[in-house]
Amino acid sequence: MERKITLEVGDKAPEFEALNQDGVKVALKDFIGKNVVLYFYPKDNTPCCTTEACEFIANYYHFIKNDTVIIGVSPESVKSHVCFISMQNLKHILLSYEEKELSMLYAVCQVKKNYGKEYLGIVRCTFSIGKDGKIVKIYKSVKAKDHAAKVLADLVK
Repeated sequence: MERKITLEVGDKAPEFEALNQDGVKVALKDFIGKNVVLYFYPKDNTPCCTTEACEFIANYYHFIKNDTVIIGVSPESVKSHVCFISMQNLKHILLSYEEKELSMLYAVCQVKKNYGKEYLGIVRCTFSIGKDGKIVKIYKSVKAKDHAAKVLADLVK
């Protein structure tokens, strides 16, 4: 029987290592001492995912000013991320994890239904991680529109 992983505010964020858009390995521990906004999304260049990414970029310098790194995570390939960044002029890190281990660590890979068929897919979710590596806030079942502004507002409270 598979154990269901749940994360809560105050938990140490699970460590990970994944390839960024440049094919370079990036680990959570690389950002200790900074706030991290780790957002999971299903697919590059789709309407909702593009809205979410672009809204993070619209607020990018406000996040930087608040010592915060933005990291988008999806199961898309590095090549797909390069295209997404280019098409949308994204400035933040995108991580690729085609094997879905990272989504399992953060419990964002769940059974979804589409046209009556069940499949494992990514649930849009964001984790705000403090400078100490602990989870400060979890945003579940995120609606893409205005999400980045909500995350930023919570960060600067």
